[in-house]
Amino acid sequence: MKIYDITQEVFTSAVYPGDEKPSYVRNSSMEKGDVCNVTVITMCAHNGTHMDAPFHFVKDGKTIDELNLYHCVGNCTLKAFDKQPSAEELREVLKHSQKKLLLKGPVVITMELARCILEYDLELIGVESQSVAPLEAPREVHVELLEKEVVLLEGLKLDEAEEGEYFLVAAPVKLGGCDGAPVRAILMEL
Repeated sequence: MKIYDITQEVFTSAVYPGDEKPSYVRNSSMEKGDVCNVTVITMCAHNGTHMDAPFHFVKDGKTIDELNLYHCVGNCTLKAFDKQPSAEELREVLKHSQKKLLLKGPVVITMELARCILEYDLELIGVESQSVAPLEAPREVHVELLEKEVVLLEGLKLDEAEEGEYFLVAAPVKLGGCDGAPVRAILMEL
């Protein structure tokens, strides 16, 4: 069975404009004579490959630790686009897609695409960019999807995976009360 790691490395990862880059400090170091290595990390919950919880944009929405993990693990479809898909193109994909869909390429989820996603009751939508929504207007799309508890998986690294059907494992780190969390996402060939 082939496994694809579709996760960005955290400390060299892309960050959303305005977010602080992840960093770390080695508090204990065997190289300096300490008994073990201990690292303290500093990062935004939305750096690199991460998942948004409804609480990110919905005042009383679920936090990351309250998400339904069945939406984060299971059969998924990976579809590649060379350019921004139209609603009609996305609908064609959704007709044959699993309930978890990863979009490879320069895809931004517009309100029109968000409504298509809701028509087909997707559980998870994943993209390579740091936000599913347009950078200039992120709120509307996030609210539309997160209010319906569609899991948003952002910052994927899909360059090695081809279009097709996979088994996805994308459980977020259990950060109680948080609006998002890092994810170590993998795809396994079926």
